[in-house]
Amino acid sequence: MTTISPLLLATEGFGLNTDIFDTNIINLIIVIAVLVWFLKGFLGGILERRRESILADLKDAEERLLIASKALEEGRLELSQAQATALKIISDGKQRAMAIREESERRTIEEMARIKQDAVSNLSAEAARVVEALRLETARSAMEKAIEALPAKLTAAKQAQLIDRSIEALG
Repeated sequence: MTTISPLLLATEGFGLNTDIFDTNIINLIIVIAVLVWFLKGFLGGILERRRESILADLKDAEERLLIASKALEEGRLELSQAQATALKIISDGKQRAMAIREESERRTIEEMARIKQDAVSNLSAEAARVVEALRLETARSAMEKAIEALPAKLTAAKQAQLIDRSIEALG
């Protein structure tokens, strides 16, 4: 077998360079180490600030959640109180409407009774007036007939006797 020298491989366009210093592997390791050492503080600070910012945002979100939860609970309490108040208002309204209706019915019955009483009173008064008018008409008619019949039945002696009785009744 023939040995291939590294120089031969490099001159023909294909080959591996196994010389560590020649390939700059040590230089790359040093550069990477220096970059890690210097960037550790810089990138670490950026990452730490980002972490603190995220933690602050989470804490703020938790506080807002707590506040929102309290507000929700207060809102539910106020809603239940408002519903209770609404039910009381409805109940009071129904009771008031019932009382107004009963009062209206009572007044209507009283007014009807008063109208009936007035009608009975008016009817009684009208009947009394008609009876009185008939009595007066009857009395007038009887007097007219008596006056017409009186001259035929009244003699001078009876007339003197009637006058004497009238004077006695007056005196």
